[in-house]
Amino acid sequence: MTDVVEILQRSGGSATFAQLRGFASGRTIRRALAEGRIKRVAKGVYALPVDASPLTVARAHGGVLSHESAAQQLGLDVVTIPLKPHVTIGRTKRRRTTRLPCTLHWSDAPELDGATTPVRTVLDCAQNLPFGEALAVADSALRNGLVSAEELLAAAIAGRRPGRARAIKLIEASDARAASALESMLRARVLAAGFGGFVPQYVIADGEFFARVDLADPKLRLVLEADSFAYHASRDALRRDCRRYVNLAMRGWTLLRFSWEDVVLDPDWVAVAVTSVVRGGPARRQNPLKRAA
Repeated sequence: MTDVVEILQRSGGSATFAQLRGFASGRTIRRALAEGRIKRVAKGVYALPVDASPLTVARAHGGVLSHESAAQQLGLDVVTIPLKPHVTIGRTKRRRTTRLPCTLHWSDAPELDGATTPVRTVLDCAQNLPFGEALAVADSALRNGLVSAEELLAAAIAGRRPGRARAIKLIEASDARAASALESMLRARVLAAGFGGFVPQYVIADGEFFARVDLADPKLRLVLEADSFAYHASRDALRRDCRRYVNLAMRGWTLLRFSWEDVVLDPDWVAVAVTSVVRGGPARRQNPLKRAA
């Protein structure tokens, strides 16, 4: 008989009583529970005595991970981690009683290994998340080969739920070439500002120079790059970076660099900066009250 703790570790930190009984006796399970080596998180659901993982929360509620929680489970990019796991329960299923918090959804969602399928996950995010955050999920699903653009578009067109038009628009904008969630968010910002010519991971090269940039519009000769906090690991890296940007300028390209805070927390700044450069003069931020109206 296998140790109960080992069974739970192999099962992602939780399992139902029926699943445990396939490897251990009822007496062994009860002893592990009495010794505090495992804990009951819902009727018939047991877990390791640590903070519950999102997968454990989903099992405790009798559902599966969905939306951005499913995206995380599937290894997809998410811009922000939800405070509580998103869990979807079948319409005809009864919710289990548990104290583990979650954001609950009711739907007959196709599932795979404790989470909604990649196609359903992308569509859920497309219909419920802000455009940029949903685009990051869709881009990474395409990049990782979990779905194809044709599959996503067909599923979005066939959908009958609210948000169908929104999902179709997002799928049409998704691109497997995007290299990161922050880059996807940056592309979403410029799309929202009316600039549709930016190409992800664009290559600029000649006989003496090669660069692959986050986003570039060949007609505007404009490059956009999304920089993380620890971008330069050494003095040499900083020097190479400076030389790269000077080489771009020498070849007639204008470069705009944006931080995580610029892209995620201040979307107006991206639109103002790109618009200013394209028009050749300072652009004003839109009045927040007018924008809200």
